[in-house]
Amino acid sequence: MINTQLLKSFIRHRLKAKTRHGVHSPFVYKLVDEVIYNFSSNSVYEEVESLRNELLKDARLVRITDLGAGSHVNNNKEKQVRQIAKNALKPAKLAQLIYRLAEERKPRIIIELGTCLGLTTSYLAKAAPDAEVISIEGCPETAKVASENLRKLNASNTQVLTGNFDLVLPPVIDAAETLDFVFVDGNHRKDATVNYFKWCLPKVNENTLIIFDDIYWSKGMEEAWEEIKAHPQVTVTVDLFWIGLVYFKKGQQKEHFYIKY
Repeated sequence: MINTQLLKSFIRHRLKAKTRHGVHSPFVYKLVDEVIYNFSSNSVYEEVESLRNELLKDARLVRITDLGAGSHVNNNKEKQVRQIAKNALKPAKLAQLIYRLAEERKPRIIIELGTCLGLTTSYLAKAAPDAEVISIEGCPETAKVASENLRKLNASNTQVLTGNFDLVLPPVIDAAETLDFVFVDGNHRKDATVNYFKWCLPKVNENTLIIFDDIYWSKGMEEAWEEIKAHPQVTVTVDLFWIGLVYFKKGQQKEHFYIKY
């Protein structure tokens, strides 16, 4: 079934979006040219995508605990791992972009909301091997599979925490000296998304990058994205339709960019 709202948003985005040649900010031009549009081959991609192929064949059943996207908690629904891999994992092109964004930032700490099966977590861990990667997942059985996958890929700099984001995230932020890189991919509700953003603000610095997934997933997510963009601490945003990048660079004129990807 076609999501007509998403399709309309996509068309509007494409009409506004530019490539690197239409970007006049040196910072964003460099970001687009060297990171976003860098489609070079990489041995890490091969390693993680090999895991994806395994997961797409994995017939194990896991019991799903769903805490986000407006659904009620359901502890009785079972899904095969391969179903989750097919429907919930980030496409390779997007997961590899997130890898490059993390590699470019060279963060000391990475926080991910929404571990799923650990594929994007693996990319983050490989992008910044010296960083501490903390990933939070609402579903215990999915988190268990993710932890197995991270061990398979020797992603020893990762820690998977299980529970409701509202309860688990605040102490993780409190314990961090600063937030370098945050990827928000879970609980696609407007209020929750805005709350996660606001909770991060006291620990951001001018090199911090916060990535929001599925910014056009619903009307509420679009509203959350507009509220985040308007916040006075935010100086630069890059809207790639599938994800939104938020920067806090001091002395930078506030600008919002729409980039084709």
